[in-house]
Amino acid sequence: MVEADLLHGVAAPPVVLASISMSRRLLLEGAGIDFTAVAPGVDEAAVKAEFANADAASLATVLADRKALAVSTRTPGALVIGGDSTLACEGRLFDKPVDLAAAREQLRSLRGRVHELLSAVSVARDGVVAWRHVASAQLTMRSFSDDFLTRYAAISGDALTTSVGAYRLEGLGAQLFERIEGDYFTILGLPLLPLLGWLRTAGVLRS
Repeated sequence: MVEADLLHGVAAPPVVLASISMSRRLLLEGAGIDFTAVAPGVDEAAVKAEFANADAASLATVLADRKALAVSTRTPGALVIGGDSTLACEGRLFDKPVDLAAAREQLRSLRGRVHELLSAVSVARDGVVAWRHVASAQLTMRSFSDDFLTRYAAISGDALTTSVGAYRLEGLGAQLFERIEGDYFTILGLPLLPLLGWLRTAGVLRS
């Protein structure tokens, strides 16, 4: 990738993504970042139980920190990126649906309402968080019909279980919404522009 290599600094520290999320991988790849992806191995359910009273932003930040730190201890010298997203609607926090039926039920709960999606990113090095950022977006889901939902779920399949919102905005999921306020990258799970800015200060990217 000659074009991407021109953007990198000299002798930059290696970058590791503490995630197996396809959307986060594609965002970094598209931005020309050289990185390796590693599963963080964090028990998210245990973390959520530990911080049961936390708000959506705090919970996303804690999970991003934990993922980055978990991989950082195994990759000395690397800049390890951790990310997480949470969804809140009218005081209720939503989690990734466990199956397609749960995804359909979640979308029924969100339709016709405004919800907030928060995405946090943390960068750790040698077991210490060096930088973190959290961003939010407000999404208004239209009052779609049950027939539309049935067709949408049938076409999308298990892909709906891979995100906290049970939708894929970069695809057919765009039809679920009537209004969106916020950064597109945040909705996809990674506040990319602030991260790129910090990577420039760290010498990973040329300024």
